[in-house]
Amino acid sequence: MKNVNALQAAVASCQGTVILKSADGREEYNLKSTLSQLIGIVRLCDEHGDEYEFVCTNRTDEGILLCFIRNLKNEFPAA
Repeated sequence: MKNVNALQAAVASCQGTVILKSADGREEYNLKSTLSQLIGIVRLCDEHGDEYEFVCTNRTDEGILLCFIRNLKNEFPAA
């Protein structure tokens, strides 16, 4: 739950749109939308969660999400 809250905070601090996109491009979730964010979080938590990527419309937002991912990897080194 702590990581979900951290992801939500990271997305909220982004200035532009943040999209969670499946590797095959068939699914896209606008993480600035509350409903899409909840669905996207469920997708990240399922067994194929590593097949999704973040796409930012604002280049500076990439740093915010990279920091979130780096902190997540430090917390769970095997991830």
